[in-house]
Amino acid sequence: MMTPADVLKLIFLAALWGCSFIFLRISVPEIGPLMTALLRVSLAGIAMLAYARLIRVPMHWRRNLRPYFMVAVFAAVIPFSCFSYASQYLPAAYSAVLNSTSPLFGALFSVLWLAERLSVQKLTGLALGIGGVAVLVGAGALALDMHVLLAAAACLFAAACYAASSIIVRATGHSLDGHHIHPIAMATGSMVLGALVMSPLLPFVLPPVWPSTRTILSVTCLALLSSGVAQALFIPLIVRIGPTRAMSVAFLIPLFSMLWGYLFLGEPVGMATLAGAVIVLMAMGLVLSASESTPEKTH
Repeated sequence: MMTPADVLKLIFLAALWGCSFIFLRISVPEIGPLMTALLRVSLAGIAMLAYARLIRVPMHWRRNLRPYFMVAVFAAVIPFSCFSYASQYLPAAYSAVLNSTSPLFGALFSVLWLAERLSVQKLTGLALGIGGVAVLVGAGALALDMHVLLAAAACLFAAACYAASSIIVRATGHSLDGHHIHPIAMATGSMVLGALVMSPLLPFVLPPVWPSTRTILSVTCLALLSSGVAQALFIPLIVRIGPTRAMSVAFLIPLFSMLWGYLFLGEPVGMATLAGAVIVLMAMGLVLSASESTPEKTH
């Protein structure tokens, strides 16, 4: 059951994640996609580790290493790298709308992995979501070259990873010996391990020149706000209200991304972008309302 406080948290998360696509558009051209992803997860990991120690959250690294690693890969390493790559070729609004397909993937994965029933309403939502993505990518103002198509594919793959990570968080909320994994510990462990996984890339992705102050501020905000603070809010929500309802935050992200992109980057919002966003949001609404009518399984 979602409370008004949960809804407010989802709106705040949407605003934070909507900003992330703007920060990527600023940072990636100067320091590259992999360096941006590496700094994002590393700074977030340091901040989250300090916060976890401050509030004395037990980490139990040995016992929880496997779930930390799985969430790190699917919620940080892969999607951060994919969206950083895509930001070189897609406006922020495009990336955000493609990211909003994560609940569609979540609905599909719930059927495959959690044995949830695929109702006609969910199936309609899945089909409508695919159509919305096609409108967004195929009917927009961007020229459909190989870079754009690969960037769109990277965004969709990242959205699928986010959906998988939400199910993993819910499924591994308790470790194999029955001990509860604190949501903040899960958020912290995933960011720290994500940084360790990406750290061997550092010698190969260093920028040739020292980045500008604007880029440094963008990466810092991307790491601390759109990753650290956001994960600290989002993972407890997954545990409390379930992955499908928590992923409904993706519905609102494109709206904030379009707003921030228009205000801060001067990115145009064309009719194709709006049409694709509306279709995807309608699809999300169908999937979410179908999920609300059937209580999600707990593990």
